Amino acid sequence: MKGNQRVLNDIKKFEIFEPFQDDELHHLMAMSKIRKYKSGETIFEQGSADTWLYFLVYGQVRLMKDGKPVVQLKRRGDVFGEMGALECAPRSASAVAVGETVCLATDIYYIEQLTGSDKLAFGYVIFRVFSGVLADRLRSTTDELLEFKGRSIKIW
Repeated sequence: MKGNQRVLNDIKKFEIFEPFQDDELHHLMAMSKIRKYKSGETIFEQGSADTWLYFLVYGQVRLMKDGKPVVQLKRRGDVFGEMGALECAPRSASAVAVGETVCLATDIYYIEQLTGSDKLAFGYVIFRVFSGVLADRLRSTTDELLEFKGRSIKIW
């Protein structure tokens, strides 16, 4: 993380990190790496398994399922890769950099290494953030489903 002070200062401004106290944010940074990707570079592949989740710092990321685009993330602070990291299951989609892209990659495995009140406090905050992200995505998916159901579909 050394030499990336500008990136770190930008990360602290992300809305998603507002619930974090300074010491919790320092814990997060200690578990993280700043990763830079070239346009078209794969961040992670569908079917791979690991405990890393990603916060978009600069650039864009296209999520692909079975080679088809699902969504393109453009907002600073967008979170992706959380489902695979939380479930410790194979990734359900691939992530590909669109243009030069910088991400904060966090290995949530390290939450398990914390002890006592640090583990409880940090775990609570990070999972509260995840629940907000997942609620937003569920809301968006529900809206899309309702819009789709509202259309008259003729099969023949």
